[in-house]
Parts: sequence; C-alpha cells; structure tokens
Amino acid sequence: MDFRELPPLAALRAFTAFAQTGGLVEAGAALGVSHAAISQQLRSLESHLNLALFDRSGRALALTPDGEALAAACLQGFGDIATTVAALTGASDARPLHISTTPTFAAAWLMPRLPAYQAAHPGQQLLLNPTSQLVPLEPGGTDLAIRYGTPPFQGLEAVPLLMSPMVVVAAPGLIAGRPANTAEDLAKFPWLEELGTTEGTNWLRNHGALAGPQAGFLQVPGNLLLDGARAGQGVAVTVRAFVEADLDARRLVRLFQDDTDGAGYFIVTRPGPKRAALKTFVRWLKSLAKTGQP
Repeated sequence: MDFRELPPLAALRAFTAFAQTGGLVEAGAALGVSHAAISQQLRSLESHLNLALFDRSGRALALTPDGEALAAACLQGFGDIATTVAALTGASDARPLHISTTPTFAAAWLMPRLPAYQAAHPGQQLLLNPTSQLVPLEPGGTDLAIRYGTPPFQGLEAVPLLMSPMVVVAAPGLIAGRPANTAEDLAKFPWLEELGTTEGTNWLRNHGALAGPQAGFLQVPGNLLLDGARAGQGVAVTVRAFVEADLDARRLVRLFQDDTDGAGYFIVTRPGPKRAALKTFVRWLKSLAKTGQP
C-alpha cells in the first residue's frame, strides 16, 4: 500500500461523517466543526481524487455512484478501526451483547439454555433480538448472529453450532386417512409459517407444487409455530433437532426430510478482534456444540 496516494485523513473523516449523517450540518455536529469546514473538506477530497463524489444538481447534496463506493469503504474501514479500538481498550465492555437469531431458534433452543449462562456470568448483559430478518453485523450494533444455512457467509466468520436437516412435520390427526406422500399431496393441507418467512411456500414450490398451499397458510410468531403444528393447525417446515422429542412421542410425524450436507445453525461474527463479552459468549456456545447438546 502506498500511503502517499491516500487522501488526507481529515477529508476522509469529513466525507465519512457526511455519508453517515446525510447532511453537512449533521456531519459538522458529529465532528464538532462548522458545516462550512465540512464542505471545504469534501471539495478538497474531490480535487485530490479528481472524481465527482457528489451530485449538486438538486437542492440537497447527494452521493454519485463513485461517492457511494467510497462511502461504503470508508464506513467499513472507520467502523473496523472503532470496533478494534473499543475492543482493545475495553470501552465497549459496558454495552449489552446484542444477539440476533430467528424466533424459532430463540424459543426452541437458546432461551432454555440462557439461565445456565447467566448464572455463570451474572454481570453480563444480553440483548436478544429474535427476528426472521437477516440483521447486518455492524460496529456498535449486532455483535453475533445465529443463522441457519451452509457456509460461507460472505465476509463473516462462521462456526458450526447445531447441525440438523430441515423436515416437514404435521400432527398425526391432521393427515389421518389422507394421502401425504408428495408435495402435491401436502399442498392440499393448511400450512403454518414463521412470521416474516416463506419457508413453507418455498418448500412446496421447490418440490414441484407450484400452486403453493391450497388450503391456506397461517403466519405466526416463531415461538408459536411448533405449538400450532402439534395442535394440528397445519403442516410446518422446521429443523429436525427442534422436534426430535415430538417425533419420538408421535406428537408429530415426519413427512419429508431435506438432507443437505453441511446445513445447520452457525455462530456468525464479524472478522477481527472481539470484545470480552462476545468472546465469552462464543466460547459458551462452542462448548455446547462440543458436548452435542440437542
């Protein structure tokens, strides 16, 4: 890297502050300088790079495509620096550990195990965000995600936690006396889906039932999905590990199973130094994975 080719750090900080806040006044307030100083630094940066980073044709200053590309790199770079400094100095230790996972995983696997973790680490604060949305891992935001799939997860570190295939299940009473051998058969039953996902409809279409559920489908919060399936309210797609006890007790029956090699839940974090609370939580999750806890 030739550091002589890099623009002045002050200009990059001003540009990053503008990209993050969206305005000259707001960027100035973030850096403790006037908006005029921000404007001067932005023009200096354009001159240094000989690029048009801003579209000035409208009433508000906007980033050009080149500006958006540089903004993404600067936000990533300064964010990584801030995260590393906070981790090295311990400045981020007081912030709760922010964990993102699906509602189903939170209800069926993580929540029953958290009391043991909290008993062992009474001073650590956790913030659990159960959501079906793919939450980005950002400096100062979400520290760790537990995601289902197969690696790699682009730009992130992933460690296996719970390896288990997806299964299609239903209560015995729901399918009694009716054919349930093909995707077309199953499309004639009511279906349950976790709120915010399309796992059931996607599964049917991917297996040839192009019309999707024909008896309707009900979206429910993840913590209610398996309760509804056990009650015979619909067919559901879920992870086999969550329903092993139900299958053994015949509360649910397995209709199909997708044996995708390498599929399962992974501990997903950003690369680079990790603050103490995050390292402690990851070690605990890894210990559960090693013991093979279902």
